[in-house]
Amino acid sequence: MENNRTAPAPTPDDPEAGLRAVLALRRLAERAEANQVAVARRAGWSWQQIGDALGITRQSVHAKYGK
Repeated sequence: MENNRTAPAPTPDDPEAGLRAVLALRRLAERAEANQVAVARRAGWSWQQIGDALGITRQSVHAKYGK
């Protein structure tokens, strides 16, 4: 089962907690992006459409997810 604990809220004087929160958010965003790219491909979206929706080139999104 996946661990869904929430990272502690960073405080202005605790850069370690703040950076851990940033890392957790980055990992969550990467998983969400990968899942939505897969959903879009199954729905018949082109690499161009996905790239446009993500604000990146079709080449970039294909290089990252086109395996």
